[in-house]
Amino acid sequence: MRHCSVQVRGLLTREELDRYNALMEVGSFLESQSRHDLSYTVQKEVDLLILPAIERLKEKGRERDRQTEAYLEAKRILEEDNDED
Repeated sequence: MRHCSVQVRGLLTREELDRYNALMEVGSFLESQSRHDLSYTVQKEVDLLILPAIERLKEKGRERDRQTEAYLEAKRILEEDNDED
């Protein structure tokens, strides 16, 4: 079973995290029993479960980019104002 990143796991809701942990436990058990055919199905469910958290992570990145852009623009304007004085 493939785990998702710590960043994605940190953005799972409590309900999603509980389900994620349960699915990972089931998948690990199935792998230990050499039932890779069934663990593949469980992995697909995990992949679907983490999609909303991945989108939340992407949005955090976009928001950070917007804030950086606004900061740099404000800094540029300040420097232009100081150059005019």
